[in-house]
Amino acid sequence: MTSTVFTGIAELVTGDPLLEGADHSEHLGLLKDAAVVVQDGLIAWVGPGAAAPPADERQDVGGRAVVPGFVDSHSHLVFAGDRSQEFSARMTGTRYDAGGIATSVGATRGATDDELRTLVAARVAEMRAQGTTTVEIKSGYGLSVRDEARSLRIAAEFTSETTFLGAHVVPPEFAGRRAEYVALVTGEMLTACAPFARWIDVFCEPHSSQAFTEEEAKVVLSAGRDVGLGLRVHGNQLGHGPGVRLAVELGAASVDHCTFLSAEDVEQLAGASETTVATLLPGVEFSTRSPYPNARHLLDAGVSIALASDCNPGTCYSSSIPFVLALAVREMSLTPAQALLAATAGSAKSLRRNDIGMICAGNRADLTVLDAPTYLHLFYRAGVPIACALDPVGDHGR
Repeated sequence: MTSTVFTGIAELVTGDPLLEGADHSEHLGLLKDAAVVVQDGLIAWVGPGAAAPPADERQDVGGRAVVPGFVDSHSHLVFAGDRSQEFSARMTGTRYDAGGIATSVGATRGATDDELRTLVAARVAEMRAQGTTTVEIKSGYGLSVRDEARSLRIAAEFTSETTFLGAHVVPPEFAGRRAEYVALVTGEMLTACAPFARWIDVFCEPHSSQAFTEEEAKVVLSAGRDVGLGLRVHGNQLGHGPGVRLAVELGAASVDHCTFLSAEDVEQLAGASETTVATLLPGVEFSTRSPYPNARHLLDAGVSIALASDCNPGTCYSSSIPFVLALAVREMSLTPAQALLAATAGSAKSLRRNDIGMICAGNRADLTVLDAPTYLHLFYRAGVPIACALDPVGDHGR
């Protein structure tokens, strides 16, 4: 067994509430002048640099800060094609209504397996270069049995956090035949996709004619649960709707977007805080000119929150969690500490993982180093590429 001690850590954000000697004032579990010992891909020891035990190898990070690897719990990386013109149109006033998804479906269906694999590999590498060590990847741009199954098969080559999103929108060939498409998603498509998926998701959005109603969404999620998949929900993105209520009712691990929330929605999320996480996606608000939800209000109400990129070709083609963090502080009223915890421990909770998102003995050695002396530079130097995943770490999601 090979061990490596990482020394020269000016500031270590562990997120560990039980770490002795750490500063827990903002729940960061923060240590100054720290060291971490990694053995066979797991964290073996955390503590003051002066007390670090011997290891086979030594790596000095040179007075930089180290934080838990970012956990991107919502992304759509398996796609081909370009929708930059759609983005440009939105910036000049065109409202987003999910109709552009069909453009990505056509391009994705037309791509070869090798082309899709190359695109996903590049996007995952781009994420890792910005500090992301775990990524969830959804299907949803195939919308046929063959293309959804191959999307998930390819995604599973990069992460174990794969999500079947055949219920992204109703594809054009099923226009006027919604019930038939729901039957396909919950029948033959689910059977083909379940072996490659951990989760099932649905775009429950009454404000889009292409998305799914509460009743349709419940049928889809129930079918996925019956074959052993965990539940996730796209909800409350385009307007007030039933997404939060449905997610809480069915015990979904996460309800994502939460752009438009009523007082009742917030109350339900607070009551289900141990079960259902509200995953916020501020990159989407930025890219669609939508209002930002007040994340501080959610925390104050007792809601569990996460932050993720929603990297996708239409509403947020950004893979940068540092960008998400900056937006969350500037536009969603979070403190830097709250934002960092939401993108690490909070996102890990939304994936129901307790082996990532926190730097403590026994967890995966998912470490992100900052070319800065403190985590505050993630926000202080917004837009500057100071974060990168430390090697050795693993396979991005397993």
